[in-house]
Amino acid sequence: MSFFADRRVVITGASSGIGLSLAKQVAQAGAHVVLVARRAHQLEEAKSQVEKVGGSGRVEIIPADVSSESEVSAAMARVLQSGKVDVLVNNAGIARNSPAIETTDAEWLEVMDVNLNGVFWCCRAFGRGMVARGRGTIVNIGSMSGIVANKPQPQAHYNASKAAVHMLTKSLATEWAGTGVRVNAIAPGYIGTELTQRGLSNPQWKETWLAMTPLGRVGEPGEVAGVALFLASDAASYVTGAVVSVDGAYTAW
Repeated sequence: MSFFADRRVVITGASSGIGLSLAKQVAQAGAHVVLVARRAHQLEEAKSQVEKVGGSGRVEIIPADVSSESEVSAAMARVLQSGKVDVLVNNAGIARNSPAIETTDAEWLEVMDVNLNGVFWCCRAFGRGMVARGRGTIVNIGSMSGIVANKPQPQAHYNASKAAVHMLTKSLATEWAGTGVRVNAIAPGYIGTELTQRGLSNPQWKETWLAMTPLGRVGEPGEVAGVALFLASDAASYVTGAVVSVDGAYTAW
């Protein structure tokens, strides 16, 4: 499979979980992959894993914190030094659980800075080049928590940030539709990543989560990455402004 041959894919939050799984899949599909994450040592390990899966493209790493507009701009400048960007996947995100009345200003802003502002900084930075070229694809990783309010965990700030990502996706998709740039989002359910594993360690949460998921299990990172691969490809040429649920039918009930 080489339908991503000669295409350059930037993935944020690429050092683990969904981001790392997607990096492996697009590398196997022939893409040049740029891994972006905050922790340099984890990026080095991620690069090694992506290179092992084969593929004809290069693998680059750029440490950057997407919550910082200046770091996003610097990362973009580094990426563009060696070529254009065809696909951007905004996967970086954090989760916090606290009752709304106990949520501090700092915690609220931290969640919004990473989950929402970071997505916008990246869309704006890399979107400029895509719009100017008349071609490009952006996939934002939202959440089913942007569609429903999960229980039993309290997470108003996380839910609000992901709902905003969905609306940002639709807004950019319609604004840029005439330019040849597509923008879509994925709304994952409970996926077996580091963030979800912490919640699964709580027996009450785990029982509720699985009981409310019709498929009765936690998803795998690769199951989300496969949908991102489709949305980023030419096979999805008529898909833009969509929010695709990958949640084991959690939001179907």
